[in-house]
Amino acid sequence: MYNNIVIPVSFEEGRDIAKATEVAQKLASPGAQITFIHITESVPTYVADFIPPDAWESRKAEAQKRIDACAEAIEGAKGLVVDGFSGRTITDWSKEHGADLIIIASHQPQMSDIFLGSTAAWVVRHADCPVHVIR
Repeated sequence: MYNNIVIPVSFEEGRDIAKATEVAQKLASPGAQITFIHITESVPTYVADFIPPDAWESRKAEAQKRIDACAEAIEGAKGLVVDGFSGRTITDWSKEHGADLIIIASHQPQMSDIFLGSTAAWVVRHADCPVHVIR
């Protein structure tokens, strides 16, 4: 049983948030902290200059609404939106906040994943705690 579970959430089609939620409920100790986290990818400064500030804030606000809706599925869970690069931010945030399990959904691997890697694969290789991958 785990006391501090992190569930990274991508709102891409094909990600099984419901299954991750179900697994978290089964593996959580009574009173466990469960955090749903969505990463908004950092944008290079040379690109950021061309994005209207209100567009970026609007995108983050929408992501916060969606992640809060995910967290409502589990009593006491919370939802966070964090800026960064997906894999690194997930592992760094999990380590900094004492996570003892990461539950992450993954898509079916494609050719590009072999060369570039997926976020789930990066998390599996670099996390300081166990990682449960859902496909």
